[in-house]
This record gives sequence, C-alpha cells and structure tokens, in this order.
Amino acid sequence: MSARSHGSILDRGSSQSRVVQIYSRPTLDPTTYCPLQVTNCDTAQTVIQNAILMLGLDSNQTYRLIEVTASGKEENELDWDDLPLDLVLSWPPETQKWHPKEDGYYFVIQQVTDDNSCSEEYDDLCNLSDITEDSVTETLRQRFYKYKIYTYTSNILVAINPNKFLPVYYNPKYVKMYENQPLGKLSPHIFAVAAAAFRNMLSSQTNQCIVISGESGSGKTESSSYLVHCLTALSQQMYSSGLERTILGAAPVLEVSHPGAALLDWRQYGGGTVQGAVIEKYLLEKCRLVSREKNERNYHVFYNLLVGASKDEQKEFHLLKPHDYLYLRQVNLELDDEETLGQEYKRLHQAMEMVGFLPSTKKHIFSILSAILHLGNLTYSLSRDARGLEVGPDDVLVTLSELLKVKKEVLVKALTVRRAVASNFPCLCSIFQASKMRDSMAKTLYSALFDWIIFHINHALLNRRDMEEAVPCLSIGVLDMFGFEDLQKNSFEQLCINYTNEKIQCYINHHIFTMEQEDYVSEGIRWQNIDYADNSGCIELMSGKPSGLFKLLDTVRSFPDASAEGLLEKMKQQHRDNPFFVSDSESTFSVRHFAGSVTYHIKDFVEKNSEHMRLEVVSLLRGSERAFLHQLVCSSPRALFRWGVLRATIRIMTVFKHLGRKRNLIDLRSLQHIVGVTVHDRTSKYTDHPDGLITLPSVCTRFQASLQKLMERIKQAQPFFIVCLRSNYEKKEMHFDSGLVKRQVKCTGLLQMVLMQKAGYSAKYTFKEFVEKFRMLLPKWATPTPEHISHLLERMELDKSTYQIGKTKVFLKEHERQFLHETLNTVVMHHIVVLQRWFRGCLIRSHFLQKKDASRLIQRCWREFYEKRNRAATIIQMAWRTSLDRAESQQEERGSTRPGRDRYHYHSCIILNQCVLTDFWYFSALSSATLPHYHPHPYHMPSQYTDTVNRNPTIRISRATRATEWNSSLDREITNPKELRNLDEYLGNKVNELKSRIKELSPTEILFLTATKAFRNTIKSMFSVQVSYKDLMKGYQNKVITLAGHKQKTEVSLVVNLFQSVLDIFVRGELKRTAELDPTGKQTNRWRKKEKCVNHLFSTYQVTIMQSCDLCGSYIWAMEKAYMCSACKLICHKKCLSKIITDCSTRCSRMDDRLPGSLHFGVQVCVLTSKANPVPKVMELLLMHVEINGLYTEGIYRKSGSACRARELHQVLQTNPESACLDNYPIHTITGLVKRWLRELPDPLMTYALYNDFLHAAELPERSEQIRAVYQKVDELPPSNYNTLERLIFHLVRVAKEEEHNKMTSSSLAIVFAPCIMRSPDSSDPFLTMKDVGKITTCVDVLITEQLRRYTERMQYIQELENAEALAVNELQLRRQNTVRIKHRPTVNIPEHLDTDATEIILIERIKSIKKEKVDLACRLPDLEQEQSDTDNLDSSLSMSSESLEDRLKSLESEGQ
Repeated sequence: MSARSHGSILDRGSSQSRVVQIYSRPTLDPTTYCPLQVTNCDTAQTVIQNAILMLGLDSNQTYRLIEVTASGKEENELDWDDLPLDLVLSWPPETQKWHPKEDGYYFVIQQVTDDNSCSEEYDDLCNLSDITEDSVTETLRQRFYKYKIYTYTSNILVAINPNKFLPVYYNPKYVKMYENQPLGKLSPHIFAVAAAAFRNMLSSQTNQCIVISGESGSGKTESSSYLVHCLTALSQQMYSSGLERTILGAAPVLEVSHPGAALLDWRQYGGGTVQGAVIEKYLLEKCRLVSREKNERNYHVFYNLLVGASKDEQKEFHLLKPHDYLYLRQVNLELDDEETLGQEYKRLHQAMEMVGFLPSTKKHIFSILSAILHLGNLTYSLSRDARGLEVGPDDVLVTLSELLKVKKEVLVKALTVRRAVASNFPCLCSIFQASKMRDSMAKTLYSALFDWIIFHINHALLNRRDMEEAVPCLSIGVLDMFGFEDLQKNSFEQLCINYTNEKIQCYINHHIFTMEQEDYVSEGIRWQNIDYADNSGCIELMSGKPSGLFKLLDTVRSFPDASAEGLLEKMKQQHRDNPFFVSDSESTFSVRHFAGSVTYHIKDFVEKNSEHMRLEVVSLLRGSERAFLHQLVCSSPRALFRWGVLRATIRIMTVFKHLGRKRNLIDLRSLQHIVGVTVHDRTSKYTDHPDGLITLPSVCTRFQASLQKLMERIKQAQPFFIVCLRSNYEKKEMHFDSGLVKRQVKCTGLLQMVLMQKAGYSAKYTFKEFVEKFRMLLPKWATPTPEHISHLLERMELDKSTYQIGKTKVFLKEHERQFLHETLNTVVMHHIVVLQRWFRGCLIRSHFLQKKDASRLIQRCWREFYEKRNRAATIIQMAWRTSLDRAESQQEERGSTRPGRDRYHYHSCIILNQCVLTDFWYFSALSSATLPHYHPHPYHMPSQYTDTVNRNPTIRISRATRATEWNSSLDREITNPKELRNLDEYLGNKVNELKSRIKELSPTEILFLTATKAFRNTIKSMFSVQVSYKDLMKGYQNKVITLAGHKQKTEVSLVVNLFQSVLDIFVRGELKRTAELDPTGKQTNRWRKKEKCVNHLFSTYQVTIMQSCDLCGSYIWAMEKAYMCSACKLICHKKCLSKIITDCSTRCSRMDDRLPGSLHFGVQVCVLTSKANPVPKVMELLLMHVEINGLYTEGIYRKSGSACRARELHQVLQTNPESACLDNYPIHTITGLVKRWLRELPDPLMTYALYNDFLHAAELPERSEQIRAVYQKVDELPPSNYNTLERLIFHLVRVAKEEEHNKMTSSSLAIVFAPCIMRSPDSSDPFLTMKDVGKITTCVDVLITEQLRRYTERMQYIQELENAEALAVNELQLRRQNTVRIKHRPTVNIPEHLDTDATEIILIERIKSIKKEKVDLACRLPDLEQEQSDTDNLDSSLSMSSESLEDRLKSLESEGQ
C-alpha cells in the first residue's frame, strides 16, 4: 500500500516535522536505530539516503523503506516519492513522538537483493579484475555519482572534487567512526588516512607526513582543512584547549589568503595530544594579486572583505564594490555567492580571534588589504612639461595616505621616483616602469602582511618545549601546496609552481615505484618491473647544474644589459637536444611536464627573478604613523622587539608586567626560535641595498632553497598520499568529465600505482624481525634462516603466490599478514590459557599441601592431647581407687569415715588439679583460649525506667554493663536517610557528653569513644544506602575488634554491649517518633542522589569546516557555534535543541522496571538498573556486605576464596539474590564474586566506546591533566554505568581508607580492579592488550586516589563543622541557663517559634546552616563529578597578543577612561 492512499494529512503550506526512528533489518542489536528529522517535504528516497549515511550502511546496495504497524503484523513498502510524515501523523497519538518497536509502529530500512545487478563496485581499485585507464575511470565515475568521492588504491587515497559540500561526510561522528580502525576496514574516507597517520605515529614513534597532490581546482585546500579538523579532534586532550582552537583558527586565515605551499606540522610530546605546531610557508604566488586569467578570481580574502563588511567597516576602510577595483576586474564578474562570502567573512573574523588577533589588529590588517586594492586604481600620465609623471586620481591618493597613515607627497614620490642601482641617485620613471613599481609595492605589502600573519600564528602555536633541544617530540605534517597550472599565458610563477609539482611527483614515484622495485630486485625475488613515467629528466632540465633553466636565469641576472630575449637564446643553445624542452618561437618555450606540455612566455622572467622590496617603499612605510606597518617592513624582528621593549618599559612598566602575567607575550627567546623556523622563506624582508654593493639572492635561488628544505622534511617522515582529481573544468556541482579524469589518471600515474600496489607486497620483514614477531609460531630451535621461515609458511598452507622469501627479507601480501597475526594471537591466547591453568594448578596444589600439613598437625596434636587426657583420667581413677581403698582400711581401723573422706578428697583434688592444669596449658599453647561472655545478674543493671537515668544519662562502662542477645528492635530497616542523620547526631551528642562529664577516661571508655567516632564516619557514607540496625551492629563490632587488638580483646564485649544499649534506646525513640509523625507508615525513597540526565551531553562546539545539522539538515557554517553531544557526536544548531526528543544512542539505557530480571550475571548494566535501583541489586548487596564485614580483613581483594563456595553462591545470586544469606560464606568468596560480576559484563563498566579515550587520558604527561581528562570521560558513560562505577569507586575508597588494617592501597586496588572494569574492545591481539595494562591501571588509580583525597578533605571539613556546631550549641545552652533553668535533657531542640534575643537567633541560624552544610557534604561523599578549577574558566584570549606596544597603550588608556 502506498503512502498516498492515506491522503494528504499535512497542509503543504505549513512546515511541520517529526523525529522518526529508523531501524535496520537485519541487525544484531534490535535497539539500534537512526533518529532523523523528517519534514512534510521529505520523500522516502531522501529518508533512505540519510538513513544509509547515519547507520553506516553499504551505499553500494539498494534499500527500501517499510512501515510496520499493528505490532508488526502489517508491513507497507513505501514508494520513492511517498511522504513518511503523512504516515507518522496517521499513527496513534502516543506513538507519533516516540515509537519504539514495543509500541508496534515504526519504520524499517531493508536491503533489497538485486540478482540482476551486473556492475560491481570496489572500494579499492586494486580489486579490479581488469586494470586499465577506462576501467579505473569508470569505477571512479560510478562511485562519484553515488556520492562516494573517496576511493582506495591500497593505502593511497584518491579524492575527486565534487565542487559541492557534502555535509554528512564530515560530521563529528565520522571522526569517531574511523578512530582506531585499520586503513581499508571501513569505506574510503579522508578521515581514515588522518586516523591511520595518527595511530601510526603513536605505535611506531616516527614522524608522519600527509602529502596532497593534484591539479589546481582538485580540492587540495579543502582536503587539508578536513585533515586539520580530524587530526585536531583525534589529538585533543579530552577537553577543549587554547592550542586546538588556535590551530583550527589558523586554517581559515591561511585558506583565504595563501595560494602557495604550506606545511602544517603538529608537535606532540607524548600521549598523542597536541603540544605545539608550526606553519611553514614555501612560496607565495604574488603575481595572482595583479594579473590573472580572464575568468579567474583574486585572493578570496578581498571578496570576503568587500561583501561581508558592515556599513561602518566599509566607511572606515573606504571599501568600494568589487568591480570598481582594477585588481579585481574581470570578464563577467558576477558574485552570485554573496551569502557564502558573507559567511566566510564572519568565519575569518572568528578565526582571527581564535588565533589571538585583537580587534585593533584586525583593523590594521583590513586597512592594509583595502590599501592594496586602492593601489591598483592609481593611474599615471605625463606632466604638462613632459619632465615628470602625474599620479591620480586625487581621491585615491587621499584614501591611500589615510589608510597607510603617510603623507601624500611622500607617497607620490615613492610611486614615481626610483634610485639607480649604479649611481644611487633618484631618477624619474616611465609610465610603464611606474606601473610596475605600483604593482611591486602592492605585492610587497601583501607578502609582508602574510609573513607577519604566519609569524604571529606560529607564536600562538608555540610550545616552550620546542625550544628545548633535549625534549623529543613526534610530528604529523600536512602539506597543502598549489596545484599544477597551465594557463593561457604562463610566466615565471607558473614555472616555479610546476617545478614544485614535479619535485613532489618525483618523490611520490620514488617512494611508490623506485624504492619498492629496487628492494625487490636487490632481494632477488621474482618480480616483473612496472614501467612508470619518470620525470627526473624534467627536473634536471629545470634545476640541473650548470645549465638548468634556473641556473641560466641567475646567470643572466648578473649582466647589466640582461634581457628576456637573451635568456631564451641561451636556453635554446643549452637545451636544443633535450626532449623535455621545445622552443619554436622568439618569445615562448615549452616544457614537457609529467602532467602535459606547458608553454611559457619569457617576458618579465628576468625582472621577476630580481624582484625585492624597494628601498623607497621601505622608507615610505617606516615613516608611517601606523606602528603596525613598522613591523611589516622591519629587517630584524629582534631589533624591533628590543626597541619596543625598551620603549614600553619606560612608558608603561607596570602595565607591561601585568600583561606579561596575563598574556602569552613574545619574548626574545621565543622570537628567535620562530625566526629560525621561518627564515627559509621571508621574501618580504629582502631589501635593495642603497649602494648596490651587496647582491641579494634571486627569487628562484630562494625558492629552490626553501623547496629543498621542504623535501628534506618530507623525506624524514613516513608518508601517506592523497591524490586529488578535478571532476570538470567548469567547477559544476556533481558533474563528472570522464575525459578530464582519464587524462589526470594518466598524468598522475594512477594506473601504474594501482598495478604496483596490486602486484607488490605491502608487508615485509627482515628474517630477524619475522622470527622475533612470530616466535610463538616457530619451533624453539628455529633461527632467522629462510629454511625455518619457509617451513612455517608451508605448514600454514599459504598460497606460494602470496609471499616470497628474499635474501634477507620476507615479503607478504596484506591478507596473509593479517592471517599470520590472527594465528599468532590464537596461539598466544592458547599459551596464556595453559599458563593460567598451570598456575592455578600450582596454586591449588600449594593450598592442598598446606591444608594437608595443617590437618596432620591437628591430628597429631589431638592424638597427643587425647592420650594425655586418657592418662590423666587413668591417674585420677587410680588415685580415686587408692583413696577408696585407703579410706576403707582406715575406716576399718578407726571405725569412722568422715576424716578419711576429707583427706581422700584433699589429696585427690591436688592430684586432679595438677593433671588438669598440665593438660590445659599444653592445649592453650596450640590455640588461644577464649574467655566466656560475662552475664551479670539483672539486679546489677540500672533500670532504664527510673527517673535518675532519664535525668542523668551519663555513660559509665563497668563490669556491670549488660551483655544480652541483640534485641528484636535491631531488625528494623533504615529506609529514610534522615534516620541515619539522626543517629549520627545522637551518637555525636553521647560522645560529647561522655567527654565533658568524665575527665579521666578508662582504656575501655577510650576504646568506646574511638570506635564510635570512626563508626560515625561510616554512617555518613551510608546516607544513600539501605541498611538495617543489625548490619550497623556488625560493622561496629568489627570496628571494635580491629581497634582493640590482642591487648584489649577482653573489653570488646563490654564496648559492644554498651553500644547496643545506646542503639536500642535510639531505636525505641525513633519508632515512637515515626509513629507520631507518620501514622500511615509510608517510607520515603531511599536513593538520595538525583538521577543523571539520560539525554545528550551537549557542549558548545566550534565548527571549523562546514557541516550539517543532524536534526534540521541545514548547513552549519564554518566558525559558527553549534552544540555537539560528546557521547554520540550528534551536532545541531542551538535553535534545534528544543526539537530533540530522542535519547542519546550511546548513553541511552533501558531504565524500565517492567524488564525481566531473571539473570544478574553476564548481562548489560542497563538491564539490571532502574529508577528505583540505580545500582544493580547484586552489586549493591555484595558491596554492602563487604563494607560491613570485611573492611578490616587483610588482603580483602588480594586473596581468593573457595571455588566451590563461589559457585554455590553464584547460582543463588544469579536467580534470586534476595534469598542469599551472605553471612554463611567467607568474606573472600564475596569479594571474588564482586570481581566476577564485573568481569562477566558484556560491555565493561568503563565501556568499549570510551576505552581509547581513557588510554589517551592516561598518556597525558601532567597528573592534573590526567585527572581532568579521566573525569570528563567518566561523565560520558551511560547513566547506569556511571552510577555503578560511582558506587564501586566509593567502595574502593572506603577499602583504601582502612589500609592500615587490610593492607590494600589505592594502587593495589587499581591493579586488581582495572582489568575488571576496563577491557580492550579488540581482544584478537593479546600483546596490545598487555601493553595497555599500565594505562588502564593508571586510569583506575587516578579515580581511586582522587576520590580518596576528596573523601578525606570532606570528612575533615565535616569534623570542623561539627566542632563549630558543638561550640554554638554550648554557647546557646549557657545563654539559656543564665535565663531559664533547663529541666530537660541536654540535647538542644530548636523550636520553630521562640522569643529570644538577636544573639540566640543568630546562634540558632548558625546551627541550622551548619547542620545543612554537613548533610550536603555527607551526601556528596560518593560523587564522581569533576571539580572545576580556576584554570577551567580561562579563555583562549590568554594566547599571544598581536598588537603593537603603542596600540596596547592606547587601548589600555581607553579602557581606563
């Protein structure tokens, strides 16, 4: 049934929308869905396309959208043009907003099996069966029209420019998706290359470089922006920092103003977090400023400024329309993208702020840009006497002098007069020469401005550790360079640009073809060479010595009468026979580049090669009133800095010190470092010498030197290659020109790359490396020889065509390498299991022998004792018989029995006592004797009903203290946290009373006070836990036993009995009070803590590349503020936050009490929790039992319990935990089950999704950074995991608090529990898992140690509050005693209405506030939330200040006013 059969429910004129959940079929997880914002205009085809991207489905397949209704009984397949929102609004109202599967109304996206499909797509071009230029082009075309612009060639990425932004491709969730995924596992993406480079840098500890190549217009700049975005996200320190913001802000600034080559180099010192960065410029294409192709635009920054500037800015900077400037004038200039230009201008403003440019600095920059444009509007004409030149129009001169802050006369002179090189005398210029001087000044200004921007961005990115040579660091470089150019009129700049591309292409060929094939040949393996286009001849033509084109250009420059025609003639003479050089004209020559033959016009070659900053321009700008211009033209930044510091020290010493503390100001050391980094290409700082005696290096010489340094930097790193291709000449959106792409495939050698990657071997090891890596697969006696390695590969039945063994290396295909790794991991896991089995056997054997020896000792001692007892009985019997016989004889003799009986009794008692004492002392040597409980007569116990006790409840401990069985009143369950607080206050009053009434305490009373104080701390930590008074008595008894030790062991029963009597009085009073206040017997909720929000964890997100809102689908422009969920990476506008009705897909937990709970081990935490039970029942039960009975047991979590008892208790807890009597099991059995419950979780407590984030947090160098990062990631856990982890960590804190007794430190607890709550999601490689043990232990140790510190501090503060409360109570009592005789008990009851003076009111309010603060602190003891420090509130404005010293002074003065 079609959706249209329902009729049109929506009014098409109104804009309505719903969030629809799309489920995938089939799927392993039935709860996985994709929330999509669907409007009344979205068709089923649109919904399917968005769902494919959101769910990460294979876009090569065909899918259909199905409506499921009536609890799954009816299914309706939608047509492509059906409207899903019509169907949603026809559902029952309760299912329209939220429709899980249980309600029976939902949508399903299902793959359609198409047996008639004849075309097959490949993510990797190496998988093509027939590799030709046509097949490669056709594969790229098919993928292109399916919005798959990325394709692999083994580990090389091919990117086709769609000339259109594909927003879903670059949302934050894609960064998360490709993180820690091997290259090639998921669909091709540029983020996969960035993640592979980042991961390879950390694993191999080597520098990485990502080289982007392609023609002009192939999307290299956009690709570099995506790489910057991804790398910055991967390397963030788990929280936003100023450095990441600066890097993200630097990219837009460079993008709109720099068409040359630049290398952005990340500096990382450990853990993969960015600690610094450097931007290196290698050539600025200045000619584009003054001359371009007819349909080519100038730098983007000019259009952004003219279109996006406000009216006030237009007036301030004297801005005109784009067609009013000569430098921007072109054929058919139509700015149909004004909205985009306006957004880019806002983005540029925000990026400058992120870099650290202040508003005054931005005004300086825009003023200079406006002056550059106005320079182009100057015109020249001969004066009336024909002896000089006139410059006009006059309004342009006035505008220029105002923008540059120079005098008009000085400006005219600089534009019309130049100094002769030989005589150093001023001379007049011709109109042509003056025009060249004007253009030269514009290019000089722009180049100097860009150098200044690079310089100060590098300072903002500077890390002080960069200046320490002894500190090692790793780096990832992203090379963004100009593409190959073939214009209608090519000149000197195009020759330099194309030469750079030749060098890069030569490096790619050398790395992909030459090095690999030379390695194969040197190893002597079977290999058929693959021919490729070698461009080394072209490079030799251009830069070879002594007759290369650049060398000839420098040679001609040294002649005073050098001309372009003479240069061309020399080129023809030297390279007449060179196949790469062709010249059939007197003004042009052609060079055969790798991308095709390019014709160059020789005109202006000599002048452009000798171009420097003119002395007249330098003098003009140094005389400007705008101090900012002085920085642009200074030849020595160090000298300028010293002078500025001296001047600022004299004028604003105190202000400078303040700024030095608050801002990252430039100092001499950092300035020298930055100058050293960028000294290779400071083109704007070369100034003609006045006398001409000093010869400056030519442009091509400096260019070759900087390019050589670039190549050296690249060669020192491991490269990743991205080949960018143009889709069409006209830059049409989503248009594929097969001819153009085919030509690029041929020119770039992409076909040969595919053949090479397919035939080559991606994995190679030396014999020694192979044996060391796969030692577990080889016999023990195996050596690094070809025979043993060959035997292993044959034994594993590998195809011989997939590997080869050379002279010193083993070559493998990628599939075989992965197979060897999987086999190795399987063998290692088997060995680990064997070792564990052996160790357990040894451990059990050792325990068995110990028990065997102990049983034998017991048997021997018992036999000896039994024999001695029998012997004693025999002696007694013999003595008794002897005494009887003697008595009878004496009776017969004397006739009287009484004296004899007494004597017999006396002697027999002496003998009996000797025997019994002998046996008793022997037995007591084997085991300590236990004294029986003392049960005094009730007569000795004071009656609790007498008036004396009620008036004077003074506690005195004596032998008369009763010792009866625990009363039935102690069976009461404490379900109200207020009752625990009342008990804590009651015990505090009793302790204070005892201390105040008794001056000299007995040892027993001291023991009672110490145990009660410690027990009160235990009570404070139970404010959110359900517990009975019997459990409290057990805990108190354990505390007393621990504190008493062996010396006061006899006093334990006295102290416990006294506490029982005190507790019994409190319970009876509490029962009476509860009955009076709450006759209905209703109980409050026992769980104190407010529930954590189960929705998204939104935070502000600085968008650096254009993205799309996951809710409304519209664009989020770069540099806009958006909101992103840190868990599921959903991103949306601020205005769309109110439209979100779905829970976070990552943090969502099924908190439904209706879910069955038949099992309690080995299931998800979210299934075991609910709103009533935020912590799983079994976990809470076990932890509470350990806290009551086992905190003082030595090695509580280090020792293991009985396996049989553990299995028995596990079976009980698995099905019915309420029926388990934990008192019947040893404490080590209980603790063993705690660890077992954690290990059996399908998804560990600290989830798989955040595993790598926790590892990155542990790798941070500073402890404070580790704490901050770990806590931030803990906050991203699902609510059920968060609550359970919070409860577990608090339990471990209480265990660590009793380290003196249980010998369990926080480090030892972290070692025990880290493998239980954190596990690697990739269990296939045990070696990697073992490497992570230290990091996961660090994470858990950070949590335990930090929580222990907080617990200790809060308890100390609570104690201080209690002391303050006691003082306030005593003061209040004294004041009342002076006025009214107190006839009640000393406990202070604060009435609601009491006519007292102001002092008493203040005391009462103070006591109330102290009580409230104590309760708040006690309730926050288990909190796992991150504490906010002062540094968290600092903004990135603490980065470097780019203002001049004079401008800072003026701004400070204005702020002061």
